[in-house]
Amino acid sequence: MKETAVPVTKRSLFHWVWRSSMLLQGILLAVIVVTVVTRVLPLEMQKRIINQAINLRRMDLLLLYCGYYLAAVLLASGLKFVINWLQTRLGEQALADLRQALYRHIISLPVGYFRRTPAGMVVSSLVTEISNVGDFVGMAVAVPLTNILTLVAFAAYMFWLNPLLAAISMAIYPLVLLVIPRLQRRTNEANKQRVDSTREYASKVGEAVSGIHEIHGNGSFRIEAARNDSIVEQMRRIRVSWNLYKFGIKAVNNLFTNLGPFFIFIVGGWLAITGRFDLGALVAFLSAQEKLYDPWKELLEFYQVYQDASVRYERTMEYFDASPEHALEAVGRSPLVLAPGLQVKNLTFTVDGGIRLISDVSLDLTPGEQMALVGFSGSGKSTLAMCIGQLYRYTSGHVLLDGHEVTELTKQDMAVNMGFVSQSPFIFDGKLKNNLLYACQALRSGEGGDDLCAEPSLDELIEILQQTGMFVDVLRFGLNTLLREEDGAQLAERIVRVRGKFQADHGAELAEYVEFFDERVYLRYSTVAANLVFGSSREPAFALDQLHENGDFRAFLDEAHLTRPLMSLGAELAEQTVDILGSLPPDSVFFEHSPVTAEEYPAYRELAARLQRTRLHRLGPAEEAMLLKLGLGFIPGRHKMVALSDILEKLILEGRAMFHDRAERDMPGAVTFFVLDKYIWNQTILDNILFGKSKTESQRAQELINQSIMQLLIEEDLLETIVEIGMHYEVGTKGDKLSGGQRQKLAIARVLLKHPRLLIMDEATSALDNRSQARIQNLIHQRLRGKSTVISVVHRLDTLAGYDKIAVMKAGKIVEVGTYDELMTRKGALHELVRGRQAA
Repeated sequence: MKETAVPVTKRSLFHWVWRSSMLLQGILLAVIVVTVVTRVLPLEMQKRIINQAINLRRMDLLLLYCGYYLAAVLLASGLKFVINWLQTRLGEQALADLRQALYRHIISLPVGYFRRTPAGMVVSSLVTEISNVGDFVGMAVAVPLTNILTLVAFAAYMFWLNPLLAAISMAIYPLVLLVIPRLQRRTNEANKQRVDSTREYASKVGEAVSGIHEIHGNGSFRIEAARNDSIVEQMRRIRVSWNLYKFGIKAVNNLFTNLGPFFIFIVGGWLAITGRFDLGALVAFLSAQEKLYDPWKELLEFYQVYQDASVRYERTMEYFDASPEHALEAVGRSPLVLAPGLQVKNLTFTVDGGIRLISDVSLDLTPGEQMALVGFSGSGKSTLAMCIGQLYRYTSGHVLLDGHEVTELTKQDMAVNMGFVSQSPFIFDGKLKNNLLYACQALRSGEGGDDLCAEPSLDELIEILQQTGMFVDVLRFGLNTLLREEDGAQLAERIVRVRGKFQADHGAELAEYVEFFDERVYLRYSTVAANLVFGSSREPAFALDQLHENGDFRAFLDEAHLTRPLMSLGAELAEQTVDILGSLPPDSVFFEHSPVTAEEYPAYRELAARLQRTRLHRLGPAEEAMLLKLGLGFIPGRHKMVALSDILEKLILEGRAMFHDRAERDMPGAVTFFVLDKYIWNQTILDNILFGKSKTESQRAQELINQSIMQLLIEEDLLETIVEIGMHYEVGTKGDKLSGGQRQKLAIARVLLKHPRLLIMDEATSALDNRSQARIQNLIHQRLRGKSTVISVVHRLDTLAGYDKIAVMKAGKIVEVGTYDELMTRKGALHELVRGRQAA
């Protein structure tokens, strides 16, 4: 159905009922009519079974009427299921339509709206508060129509049986209709308070989660808990009141409806005793009167659902009843492609309370010119950038882009011509590549999108990653990826070839930094457990740090006569650790050269004391496991407090071969053993190429290793493949798996990929180191100069010299504009700012 032009927040609740599928509504209506007939038919069958079949002792009639009864009951049950299915289809579709329309409206609201609107409240409204609107829409036709027709049918049947009894039965319901609406009004008031308190709670929880670093940093757990407790207690009182009113309505309804049979028994019984009403008719009447309660109950529940849905719907629509400040897309024309000449004339921006953040600002930029905005904190730099970029609607004055007033341009017009990078860019959950292509895909999603932004090739993506300094990060993501066995066989073969060349070409020069896996040699920079297994676990029970608790592995150690030597090694390590570190504070830095961690130290200190009094064979199972864990975790090249004896080293090498044979025989598939010409599927691409253990964490060693691997990947034509794999890296919620600098580099690459004519950067490099900062500055000045107009809010004053113009702001005004040399010679505001920073 074509969407109406009425804004979503102005549509009534019943709009979502009438816009649903007319075909499904028609089918629903037909099913309801048949259902009503099937509800009344069993009542007539009851009367005939008693009066005709039983009274006349007719077995054939008994079977016939019972058959009709059973068929009606089965048909009614089936039709009830069909009605529920149709209700669900209609309701869920309406809820989906409502959520889609409301979400589109919400994301089109001004940026300023979200500065005062907690995210938790928006989420609560979309996810929770409007969920019962779908329930109501599904019920809106089926429930009242079914139950009203059923009531009418039952009432007509009762009047046909006995008008007097029917009148008595029906007299109760006007009384119910008089009392219940009054109770419902109070229920609605309590429900409004419940909706508001739920939103407030969602907002506070969302705020606490967003500010969890501050809570932990300040230790404000009691404050936040007390604040939460207060809101929860308020919610409890409101919900108790709301539920009491709801239950009160049900109690009143039950009281009145249960009085019905009382009058029927008295009057109907008297009529039957005096012979004016036959027994079969009385039974049928009692059944009809009893069944009359079911549609009445369903109508009452529908009434409550309607009231609840109305309250929630009205509250939600009131909350989001705001309008976009700018049109999203142009009607009847393509997006404007503008020259990036920019004029700002007497620009003023005032916020609530009459506070002027920008006051009478004017400036001119010719196409391709680059300008830096500087000033003290709070001077209005970012606000001015956001006004120019149409993120804020300025109060007065003009911003002209190629002669077009920015406030009159659509959002699509601005997206086509402008790129905006904020200080804290938002990275969406999902793959890195999706975030990289986000701006370009936004252009391509509109009409004529292919002309606005062509689909970038892999070479173009790699080029932009290199230019922004993100290439090495993405390559590392790719190298740290686990290949899937089902679709990475060919790539695995090529990586195994790279492994061979890596050892052949670089093994000698990197031997100082890498201990390569060799089945014949003990690995002194790996744990004892890793030396014994000499492979990678494919089952959690065979993870290296869990082997001391693995029964199969313990049995192997006994068979290989290694249990007692490894426990002795563990005992020596525990005693030496206590002797050396006993007087030092429990800081993790002191435990780097011991297999005992700072957290484990107290337990091992007690165990070491016990070992002074007790022989190993007298220890309990838990203490034995502790010593075994310590012995298995020993790394000779790192834990220098104890030496590995030649005898134990030989025993471990013999045990390696024994474990290999035992695992293949008794535990196939539990471990992937290290074989030079075999790919290890449960290790990363980097681990497969390295096929060894790094001896050091020094920066120089890592750079040499990385350079060697990168050179081989280039030679084997695998570099682009690994980078492409890295682009599928999952960045996490809000990009939390990326560093602040990586997020900024990704955001800059994202914007540059769409080749913006106007680029606005709001302290977009604040999280970058000096080297990365210089790279981005060179990219902007060399690649974009003369092509894109650049406005950059600058936080590092040593980068100002590369800009064509510098505008210095103070208290919302531009106090001076010029080149770097001009302003420094003038010794005005910029000179003061630079000298102040240097002094600091």
